[in-house]
Amino acid sequence: MRYRIAVLSGGRSSEREISLASARSVAGALSARGAEVISIEIGRGGQWALGPPATDDTPGTELAMRLPGRAVVQMLGEADVVFPVLHGPFGEDGTVQGLLELADLPYVGAGVAASAIAMDKDLFKSLLRAKEIPVTRHETLLAGEAPRNPYGYPVFVKPARLGSSVGISKAHDEAELEAAVALALRHDEKVLVEEFVDGIEVEVGVLGNLAPVASVPGEIVVAHNEWYDYEAKYEEGEMELLIPARISPAQSARAQELAVQAFSAAGCEGMARVDMFVSSGGEVLVNELNTIPGFTETSVYATLFETSGIGYGELLERLVELALERHERRRRLLY
Repeated sequence: MRYRIAVLSGGRSSEREISLASARSVAGALSARGAEVISIEIGRGGQWALGPPATDDTPGTELAMRLPGRAVVQMLGEADVVFPVLHGPFGEDGTVQGLLELADLPYVGAGVAASAIAMDKDLFKSLLRAKEIPVTRHETLLAGEAPRNPYGYPVFVKPARLGSSVGISKAHDEAELEAAVALALRHDEKVLVEEFVDGIEVEVGVLGNLAPVASVPGEIVVAHNEWYDYEAKYEEGEMELLIPARISPAQSARAQELAVQAFSAAGCEGMARVDMFVSSGGEVLVNELNTIPGFTETSVYATLFETSGIGYGELLERLVELALERHERRRRLLY
């Protein structure tokens, strides 16, 4: 693969460390397949740097500190493709994608609108309902509104625009609901109260542009914690991924079908991981869509496609080719 690829990592969100781990894995695999990799890291304060930023603990206060400097801009301009490996706000929500669009740079993954929609769980679920795609029920609370829960207990409470289970709680009564809403509001001004679905948690990877394909579904089994929280996701031995998921062939096919439908409805391209539930009654429900999933070689997304016959290196190469295809396709449009 004879491309010069800028791998963009770090960022200002609480998911920064996950991004850095994924980016190291992506950069190593791309280099092994012959690509020239340019590593660009965004510091917690917003500083862009080739490699780790010189300082990383003080939030940037000047505009110049939060935009790419001359050296970074030059390297971006020399790249064939940008591979954003960013999670959460200021990276996965369409902001960086907008910057790359303005610069007319090909980049891996969802575009501006799809990134923003998928990042906002309230908007994403509302869109899916409008498209008649079955989705888990939720109530939306704005800052200043009193907590409300029409579903009984337990329920999940989460910030609308954050990932990796940051700021999420499982509330079992009214007191826990109030505390959970207060915690979520520390991370976002919009909060979701989601119904609890008794069933199996399933994840499906999606790959492609205008003709996306779904991976075999995998099942999330939490070892010790009550639910799939941050510790279960990232602490070794706290989660087991069963592939294929322990669901019927019909439910598996339905999960793949809904994953592709959700991907297309949101306008995604490149990649996404779709998180779902198969209820105890057998219904398959979409819950969330992650446009930049964790991307180490053993992450759920990569493992799902490895089992589906697409290895890690090949998966990365396909994503680069999809980015170039989309960029070339869209350049033919009249504006």
